Amino acid sequence: MAMNVQGSGDEPSVMATINTTPLVDVMLVLLIIFLITIPVITKTVPVKLPHATNIPTQTKPQDITIAVDAAGNIFWNDKEVTSDNQLLTMIEQQAVKTPQPEVHIRGDKNASYKSIGHVLYELQRGGMVKVAFITEPNLSALGVH
Repeated sequence: MAMNVQGSGDEPSVMATINTTPLVDVMLVLLIIFLITIPVITKTVPVKLPHATNIPTQTKPQDITIAVDAAGNIFWNDKEVTSDNQLLTMIEQQAVKTPQPEVHIRGDKNASYKSIGHVLYELQRGGMVKVAFITEPNLSALGVH
């Protein structure tokens, strides 16, 4: 706290003021730090991400397995599908069944996303509702080396 003594003539008057310049400087620096760091902390829209779980696949006889190999070839229950029309016809025949069978997609890890996406597109066009992806379990997360 600084004190200034000013006087005129015989009667001195005391004026007590606080020098706020250093306080303002510190507050401005803190404000700038918070303005820079808050966007880094808030990354995106807050969503709760699912946790990966390994649930054993229970295959029923009526389930359909569609496999896509690394070259992009499509297999319907181990038989190769040669054309898009053939795949769509097979999907439409199964989509009208009650209850509708599940489709399990097994994609090679080296297959292109375009090939898997094409299968999903054809399943949607054919009217299939229950679609699942078959993956290998993460053995390192289970403690198996």
